[in-house]
Amino acid sequence: MYFIKTPTLLKSLFPQQVWNIPVAEKSAFLTFDDGPTPGVTEWVLDTLKKFEAKATFFLVGKNAVNHPEIVERILAEGHSIGNHTFTHLNGWRTTLPSYTKSALKCGETVPSNLFRPPYGRITRAQARRLGNRFRIIMWDVLSGDFDTELPKEKVVKNVLNNTEPGSIIVFHDSVKAEPRLKYALPRVLNFLKDEGYNFNPIEMK
Repeated sequence: MYFIKTPTLLKSLFPQQVWNIPVAEKSAFLTFDDGPTPGVTEWVLDTLKKFEAKATFFLVGKNAVNHPEIVERILAEGHSIGNHTFTHLNGWRTTLPSYTKSALKCGETVPSNLFRPPYGRITRAQARRLGNRFRIIMWDVLSGDFDTELPKEKVVKNVLNNTEPGSIIVFHDSVKAEPRLKYALPRVLNFLKDEGYNFNPIEMK
């Protein structure tokens, strides 16, 4: 089970984490998890360029080590990057020392103060420890593209029905999500652009 639209109550229970970003204009924030993935991430970059959109890529450290040329392209084209641990760890199943070590190891390859916990699962102790070094970026809208049982048309509806100014939206540039991602992303961008939305990267400070 997962929430497409993050409940207000959940956001209020963890106010130190970033769920959406206040904006004065009609902007939203596209994010992509689990890359870089050869073939998929480049397609995402090509699609974003076509729609003049910028995004934030939360990179698994191991993948970034293996594909530095994709990381370089992400940055060269004006997007942001963030830390997604070195090996995509589930915080609920990982000790504090091991989780911290994985995040810091990822940081050696992914120079960013943005951090997103894989699966959105992070303990309070982990959040306190990493919060001294990173902005912990969660989300407002989950596309569901990772769900192999979800029709691709539903992925589009998930995003379009729940996005509002300041929303942080999650897609996945992964092999698993690729069929639904490739259907949904251009349709989401086309519709929301027509609605007057701009897409900006989350600032790395």
